[in-house]
Amino acid sequence: MELNIITQMIPYMVLFSAAVAVAVAVAVAVSDPVVVVDNFLQCLTQDPNATNSDFVFTPNDKNYSSVLESTIINLRFASSTTPKPLAIITPLTYSHVQYTILCSKHFKFQIRIRSGGHDYAGLSYTSNLQTPFVVIDLKELRSITIESGQNAHVWVETGATLGELYYWVSQESQNLGVVAGTCPTVGVGGHISGGGFGNMMRKYGLAADNVIDARIVDANGRLVDRKSMGEDLFWAIRGGGGGSFGVVVAWKLNLVYVPDKVTVFSVSKTLEQGGSSLFNKWQHIGHKVSQDLFMRIIIQIGLNDTGNKTIQVTFNSMFLGSADKLIETITDSFPELGLQEKDCTEMRWIETVLYFDNYTKGDSIDDLKERGPEPKIYFNAKSDYVKQVIPEEKLEEIWKWCMEGDNPVLVMESHGGKMSEIEETTIPYPHRKGYLYNIQYVEFWGNESSGKRRISWMRKMYEKMTPYVANNPRAAYVNYRDLDLGVNYDSKTSYSNAMEWGNKYFGDNFKRLAMVKGVVDPDNFFFFEQSIPPLITSTTDEDKINVIGSYL
Repeated sequence: MELNIITQMIPYMVLFSAAVAVAVAVAVAVSDPVVVVDNFLQCLTQDPNATNSDFVFTPNDKNYSSVLESTIINLRFASSTTPKPLAIITPLTYSHVQYTILCSKHFKFQIRIRSGGHDYAGLSYTSNLQTPFVVIDLKELRSITIESGQNAHVWVETGATLGELYYWVSQESQNLGVVAGTCPTVGVGGHISGGGFGNMMRKYGLAADNVIDARIVDANGRLVDRKSMGEDLFWAIRGGGGGSFGVVVAWKLNLVYVPDKVTVFSVSKTLEQGGSSLFNKWQHIGHKVSQDLFMRIIIQIGLNDTGNKTIQVTFNSMFLGSADKLIETITDSFPELGLQEKDCTEMRWIETVLYFDNYTKGDSIDDLKERGPEPKIYFNAKSDYVKQVIPEEKLEEIWKWCMEGDNPVLVMESHGGKMSEIEETTIPYPHRKGYLYNIQYVEFWGNESSGKRRISWMRKMYEKMTPYVANNPRAAYVNYRDLDLGVNYDSKTSYSNAMEWGNKYFGDNFKRLAMVKGVVDPDNFFFFEQSIPPLITSTTDEDKINVIGSYL
């Protein structure tokens, strides 16, 4: 039975006013940061569900550091000089989220929202700005409720990991799957908010394409669902990037059919073995093959038969069907790959989660529900999209650039299929028809001292790729946050100043996102380095309704 959210929350609206009144009374003329934090914590106690403070951590608490570091994946943002939050809130109820927003708003604290901690710029738990901030870490909000049947769906709270979600759906039925990414330790909240690539996207689209409802706490502390938030805000949160419009606490997702057996393969070829020509053929057909086939390419430095460094091209793939049918499909469209039965492994869909995340032999799908920690390492990343085949004669130059890096990894994922059938305005993610594949550039390193050199290499690589990727604007994926594209320096940053990075992530959808922001959060409370700025229009109410309409 669905919850009547608005009815449930009526009693809290009065209490919110009381909480702010208490905060005003205790905070007048206070400038001491310690006192301000204490008053913020006192404000939180006005929540009738705050029977204890087990969900609040400040730097004075012995568990503060372990909670902060628990899901920090990128060690670049875990140094002693990295700005730290005044407090970490790990909500146990939705009202904890609501009171944190209202109290933070009163004390002029920024909010950072963390679900899994995989964000590439560390923006869910740190800040490059000067304003004090509080982290809302949603890891305790992780319930999963599955409804199977003809219209199978799942309600999943934002703090669950993809691995947890996949595991429990697979326990309901081996023929039910979730359209989302390949890394099981990623948090559901951030992944879906930015779109959500995965190995079924050519068949079913992005994770965000499969959202049918959501629950979000907005800038006024209201808990709303799709009906009460309106279609424009519902549109914006499905791919508009996490954290700009409120705190999404739960998503309702369509579940999709997966066959009893799917087939995976990984075939690697060095340049000396024809890897470059195979890559070139993939560029031409990867977006055209059967929607049941997801075929990504991973470019790395490897060794050739003589033990010398070379480029290794790996075709890392999943097919929604049997090995026989896969080989038939590849033989028809990509015979040059020479795929054989020995290269293919049939398995259940849930087992592919372990396969794509490089779990070691002997690991069990039961490990997915344990929320095991992701290895921590230094890394940097950027993204691009390709709309025209890169000429084969230029590939040698690109491989040369890769060889100049220490440990580069380039991941390319074919679009086409369902991705080309969905209109670019359906949700904020715009990279649809006409896009052949995306590129993710990643470099990993083991110690802080080599960071500047690695980052410098990637910036040069990115610049050199300019002639071969989408332009006007150059495209980027918001879930691979890249602050080199531009930042908001303060909450007054204008829409026009933010277009430098906004158009790369969202194309023509960026303006509509800013207009939605102007309606639902005109004071820009949910502000961070690449948050959507509010665009306040001077149009008539009738014009606004035509553009932003259903929220008003």
